[in-house]
Amino acid sequence: MIQDWCVLNSSYGIERIPTPRIPVSSEEALEIHFKIKTACKKGDRIGCQNLAAKIKALAKESERNNSCLVATGTAGVLSYAFEEFSKASFEENFAVLDEILSCLAVLLLHDKATNCPVSDASIDAIVLFLKSEDLSARRNAILVLKELVPLDYRKVEMLSETEGAMEALFKLIKAPICHTATKASLTVIYHMVASPSPANAKIIDKFVDLGLVSLLLEMLVDAERSLCEKALGILDGICDSDQGREEAYNHALTIPVLIRKIHRVSDLAMKFSVSILFKLCMDEKRENGGVLVEAIQRNAFEKLLVLLQVGCDQRTKEKATQLLRVLNVYRSRVDCIDSVDFKNVKRHF
Repeated sequence: MIQDWCVLNSSYGIERIPTPRIPVSSEEALEIHFKIKTACKKGDRIGCQNLAAKIKALAKESERNNSCLVATGTAGVLSYAFEEFSKASFEENFAVLDEILSCLAVLLLHDKATNCPVSDASIDAIVLFLKSEDLSARRNAILVLKELVPLDYRKVEMLSETEGAMEALFKLIKAPICHTATKASLTVIYHMVASPSPANAKIIDKFVDLGLVSLLLEMLVDAERSLCEKALGILDGICDSDQGREEAYNHALTIPVLIRKIHRVSDLAMKFSVSILFKLCMDEKRENGGVLVEAIQRNAFEKLLVLLQVGCDQRTKEKATQLLRVLNVYRSRVDCIDSVDFKNVKRHF
């Protein structure tokens, strides 16, 4: 009746209401899974590409469809298909791999990647998309990596050993393509520098050589909360290495930015800021006091006292207390300036 009424009154600008589509059922989803596996066994690129496109359309159609696809393990089936086609020529299978990756980027927003098989061939193919000039493909690649990397440090090793992967991650931050991709790239890098992987020190040194410390510090000056937390988390991991700390020592923004972020962003940002400051100050060996003197000049002593009064987690409290003891030695020798004042700090643009 409503549809008929809309048609009768179309001359008044009233449009016919689209008939709601019937939600996908578990049986239909499983049938698509079977067809994808069959297409993979036959090497049917076009068939698999069309099925992946169909899944993506269903997932975007409604939350109910999305829930059904997640519940039936669709992401795992697509990961299997991606892996199978990754083993052959990337150029020949570019279109089907691109479609599957695009579909995974949609599904993994709502699903966990625990059941997604990831081989060296899959990582290589994802990195090739990450290095491409296609902005959409790069975005999809980093969104999928964001879900895969935190699950297993062995994936961190696989990614770090893939040629051009770390450079591509760095490029997404240096030359952003969208806010979502920037955050995803920071998340992946954080898990890489914080992982217990045997390759951890090598990974950190590589990012330092690329110029990541300077890039993050300049981003932190006026970044929003989420970016701040991620950037500080990465810097905290980088400062576990001698080369990372040396790079931080030599950058004019390091101490002003860290002290400014102690109270101005969030509890997590505060925790990372204190941790980085602790690592730098406790490792300071220069006779003139170096970062210890600069920290006092930027009101670090007062801000750490306020931090203890306001309250924080036990580990951060211990670090703040130790910092206060070390800073107190130099406190009477220097004058304080406001850490918000960046006028005399050189930024490397």
